[in-house]
Amino acid sequence: MLDLQKLMGQMQGMSEQLQKEAQQLTVKLDRAETIFHQATVNQALLCQQSQQFRDRLMFNCAEPVEPLLQILAVAPITTPHIVLATDGSQIAPSRHEIAYCYLINIGRVVIYYNSGIYPLLDNIPEVFYKTEDLYKARQWGIQTEQWMTLRRTVAENVALANLAIETRAQSPKLPMLAFTDGALVHWEFDEVPADARSQLLPDILLAWDALKAQHIPLAGYISAPRAAEATNFLRLQLCPFEQPDCHTHCSTKPLDSAPCSQIQPLRDGTLWSRLLKVGECSPLWKSHARILQEYGEHQIYFCYLHVGTEIARIEMPAWTALDVNLRSQALQIILAQVQKGYGYPVALAEAHNQAVVTGSDRRRFFAILEQQMVKSGLRNVTTSYKESRKRSSIA
Repeated sequence: MLDLQKLMGQMQGMSEQLQKEAQQLTVKLDRAETIFHQATVNQALLCQQSQQFRDRLMFNCAEPVEPLLQILAVAPITTPHIVLATDGSQIAPSRHEIAYCYLINIGRVVIYYNSGIYPLLDNIPEVFYKTEDLYKARQWGIQTEQWMTLRRTVAENVALANLAIETRAQSPKLPMLAFTDGALVHWEFDEVPADARSQLLPDILLAWDALKAQHIPLAGYISAPRAAEATNFLRLQLCPFEQPDCHTHCSTKPLDSAPCSQIQPLRDGTLWSRLLKVGECSPLWKSHARILQEYGEHQIYFCYLHVGTEIARIEMPAWTALDVNLRSQALQIILAQVQKGYGYPVALAEAHNQAVVTGSDRRRFFAILEQQMVKSGLRNVTTSYKESRKRSSIA
């Protein structure tokens, strides 16, 4: 058991450090608010600099596509509508189990509001055991566990698109939202080789093509966001040089000591918590994450929405974000979802509950697998001695 008594001293030091950081953050937040209002006056120039010197910046900087002071008031939807969501979980492979394999479980949710139709709550499990599933990614230096996680991301998006197309065919007139937990900017794909991405990203983009063709809005909900793409835009306002060329002026300095780092590491959500009221949405921003160069027409835009309990980051592809009606429909449904879920969207919470694989699920999975292996004539089906000893204690 964890000895909490021994941790109390460390916790006291941690509390003091957090208190100190909170005080520093308040000062930086005041400074950031001042810089923000200065940037509203120079927005056109700053956007021009962002476009011209983007490849010379040492930080990732998003670009506002609407006036910085354009705050949108959002009202939760009250008319009949449909919310669809998927989420995923997995059983990771272990060489100490009776077989080296992994499982991906995709939870699916369709909730009909004000229409008298029962919701869909189910999950689709799939087990991966073939050689190409387990070892194919090794050629790109990717471990099986990481490959499993990437494939789960793909499966969540494909399942969501398929579910939305099926639902649209049954209810063609009701407004709907395809909803996912987390970012649509898949930063993790940027860390894998191009050959590996070619096995993953096209399936996601094809799924999004299907949603776009049916005019079904897509949104990713990020709770407690830690991105700094918007606050990084304010660094252009702080830059003392005529041209914000980091590689020329600041390449010999640590990034956190550059003249434009006065408000770092302030997060976007912290800044917008100062600027937004409940039910208000920030202007739209275009992300310039490097991975988006491979997204084609599905460029990702984002905004920050004050849902009452927190500032949430909402990511949408171009065909949702730049369509006034689809964007408004998405934001209204999202706000209603958060209110119904007492602080977190109902559909996302239910999709998670459908997807999650518990410890007892894991034990039953391997028990069934063991039975099937014995029926197939396999002998000496057992876990490693290490796994066996970890499940019980001699002491």
